[in-house]
Amino acid sequence: QVQLVESGGGLVQPGGSLRLSCAASGSSFSRNAMGWYRQAPGKQRELVAGISSGGSPNYVDSVKGRFTISRDNAKNTVYLQMNRLKPEDTAVYYCNAQRSGVPLIRWGQGTQVVVSS
Repeated sequence: QVQLVESGGGLVQPGGSLRLSCAASGSSFSRNAMGWYRQAPGKQRELVAGISSGGSPNYVDSVKGRFTISRDNAKNTVYLQMNRLKPEDTAVYYCNAQRSGVPLIRWGQGTQVVVSS
């Protein structure tokens, strides 16, 4: 059973940065596209950044130019570097394997990001 463990969230002021990490167990990590999702209070979970098995990234418009997704297949880990954070980025962030944005496995616990002065 593949498990996902997200970390790196916290409280940050607007304009600040955070780096999220997602460690995945299982031998199939490198073959899967991965994604970072977020869920703000009262809103649906949304995919904000994806990365193919080959490392090609894509982003939702609201985070383009501010967030960078990357992966280290040797460590079974995917990262989300978040810069110039805004209050509207406040959410619980989750990672998952995904196919065309559809999550494939059980969600982890997520990591909370709060952007506030």
